[in-house]
Amino acid sequence: MKHRKAGLKLSRTTSHRTALFRNMVTSLLKYERIQTTNTKAKELRRWVDNIITLAKRGDLHARRQALSLVREKDVVNKLFAEAAERFGSRAGGYTRIVKLGRRPGDAAPVSMIELIAADKTKTKDKKAKKKKGTQASRPKTRKDKEVQAEKEETASPLQDVKPEDATAEKPEKKKKRKAVSAKDTNKKAKTNKDKTSKASEKAEDSSKKD
Repeated sequence: MKHRKAGLKLSRTTSHRTALFRNMVTSLLKYERIQTTNTKAKELRRWVDNIITLAKRGDLHARRQALSLVREKDVVNKLFAEAAERFGSRAGGYTRIVKLGRRPGDAAPVSMIELIAADKTKTKDKKAKKKKGTQASRPKTRKDKEVQAEKEETASPLQDVKPEDATAEKPEKKKKRKAVSAKDTNKKAKTNKDKTSKASEKAEDSSKKD
């Protein structure tokens, strides 16, 4: 029974196998994309996921554990600086394997393994676009029609109030205009009386002189 025997031997000794995967892990974290055989890529994925989880933890002990596997200190520093922002709350699955076909010569199946990052902004934009599309394309149901009818009913009394206010203001304006016109007529009557009285006085003066 194959119990507690995880991993592949790849027809290599333990020291050779660990050295091989340490080199591959270092190059993958440095260049973020390498090309190798399918079996090595699948086994390398386990190593890389463990180191990225250490980088997300970010404490001193995790950094020392990563340095025991990764051969370059600059690669570890870069990974620990960017892991929290780049991978975020992603729980595993930090790599992608793409099959490329067979290698010329020995016809071994070759694949490319690369690091992936969760772009939250793109996923949010896609979700927002999908929601907008569904709202625009969704046909109107009975509930939508009832909601529109209620809105129209609530908006109609407000619209009825506006003309009433306007009509209520109009009689006041008419009253003001009538009052102004009455004043004008009174003034004109007074001026006419003054003119007639002056004319009569002149006529009396002329008659007296004669």
